[in-house]
Amino acid sequence: MVSDEELMARYQEGDQAAFRELYARYAGKLDALMRRSLFRQEEAKDLVQQTFLQLHRARHDFRTDSKLRPWLYTIALNLKRKHFRSVARKPTSSLEVEVGEERAPELPLERAEDVARLREALGELSPGQREVIELHWFEGLPFAEVAQVVGASLSAVKVRAHRGYKQLREILGNPAEGAG
Repeated sequence: MVSDEELMARYQEGDQAAFRELYARYAGKLDALMRRSLFRQEEAKDLVQQTFLQLHRARHDFRTDSKLRPWLYTIALNLKRKHFRSVARKPTSSLEVEVGEERAPELPLERAEDVARLREALGELSPGQREVIELHWFEGLPFAEVAQVVGASLSAVKVRAHRGYKQLREILGNPAEGAG
């Protein structure tokens, strides 16, 4: 399998098929990342398109000795932050759940109520904690890459994650407590 960095190098040289492959690899992941904060599919799709437009515009700025995934996620998160600033509101969670809409498949939630409850809980975290948790838990990025994406030190990212996960446990409670 061709690496992301090799595809990007090919795209920098003008290979349009390499761009299509990068889009196929990342559009769905970025869409899911955006929808967790935006909750409106149209906004999420627009930001994903803008991310790839930015990738296209800045393709020659990408250093081929760097990893593509953190660079791409940085672009996406910067666009999301800009979006929230432009609409002068902080990300909020919605209790509406679009049934049948694809969610993060690695997340072991089976019921719409659980998804809504998790969204609400994520909405109570600080933006910094929420970003770190979304990238680490939902997107599966290692903490080192999360640190690159959010522009923080590795130790700061680990602290944000620890505090965020702790707060989520407090908000959501122990899942075993409700079972019986």
